Amino acid sequence: MSNLNPNKDTKIIVGLSGGVDSSVATLLLLEQGYEVEALFMKNWEEDDTDGVCTAEKDLSDAQKVADKLGVKLHTINFSADYWDDVFDHFLKEHKKGRTPNPDVLCNQKIKFKVFLEHALSLGADKIATGHYARIHEDGGVYQLQTGLDNNKDQSYFLHLLNQYQLSKSLFPLGEINKDEVRRIATQNGFVTADKKDSTGICFIGERNFSEFLQTYLPKQQGDIVDQDGQFIKHHEGLAFYTIGQRKGLEIGGGFSTSGEPWFVADKRIESNELVVVQGDHTLLYHNNLNASNPHWIENPPILPLACTAKIRYRQQSQSCLVSSAENGQLKVTFDQPQRAITPGQSIVFYDDDICLGGGIIESRGNE
Repeated sequence: MSNLNPNKDTKIIVGLSGGVDSSVATLLLLEQGYEVEALFMKNWEEDDTDGVCTAEKDLSDAQKVADKLGVKLHTINFSADYWDDVFDHFLKEHKKGRTPNPDVLCNQKIKFKVFLEHALSLGADKIATGHYARIHEDGGVYQLQTGLDNNKDQSYFLHLLNQYQLSKSLFPLGEINKDEVRRIATQNGFVTADKKDSTGICFIGERNFSEFLQTYLPKQQGDIVDQDGQFIKHHEGLAFYTIGQRKGLEIGGGFSTSGEPWFVADKRIESNELVVVQGDHTLLYHNNLNASNPHWIENPPILPLACTAKIRYRQQSQSCLVSSAENGQLKVTFDQPQRAITPGQSIVFYDDDICLGGGIIESRGNE
């Protein structure tokens, strides 16, 4: 019989979060004949009085799905690791006036590191998650590919994974789209079938971002100025704004004759000034950037490299040329100017549907 089911001796521990994606991923693994257990992880310590952190409800939903599928559910608390490896960095970056991407770090340091290590210690051969991405192996070399559902592809958040992490991971949802996932969940009577997708940064949830940050970072009042240096109003700290931001500036009329919305164009760290512009202003656009900490999923490519890149999740990939810069950094020159290039965010490189890796945006320019 074993020939009929090549997977039956392979134990997979799936990250069951209490959402619809991981619920369906668990079912698909069972259908593929794997030996499956599940692991629910808690990454954030917080009392639930404001109804923002949904860990208790998520655990209850995960347990219901596990029971329905006859799968053993383990639980683990990684809050201390999360604080040390993800949240502390998140605060430090914001303090410097940058805009980090904690979800990228969470995948590298938590889901595909401490979670993976814990799963292996429980006897797993591999782990699985509900990410929309694909892994392709050829001759012992692993490629990360985009998920087939373009709207949900999450390879951007997974670009820091290495060969070992990919060799130990499965993404059962890589070949299907979100509508299909919801349909399968409904068909199987999962309590998670109609559950809303979690949005935003996991530990902030639906909260107001700036208010959340202000509970951790001191206010540092400075000036909001226009492109000519004209004073408009005070701000409470550069940490609470991001490049390209429109909401929350609360600049009334009377500062210009134009009724166009205001956007954050720059943060001048030295003078603690926030530069704002109106409408689709040229100051929002740059055609090149420098990126630090380059990470390549396979061997580093020969530079210069013509490829495509995303400077934010859900952006269409943009044609660019990647070359070497000083201090081990990369210089990326785009065919078309890019709007709101944001230091601290990730730039992720692609060759068609293959995710090559990425780096951290340090600075931007025009030439």
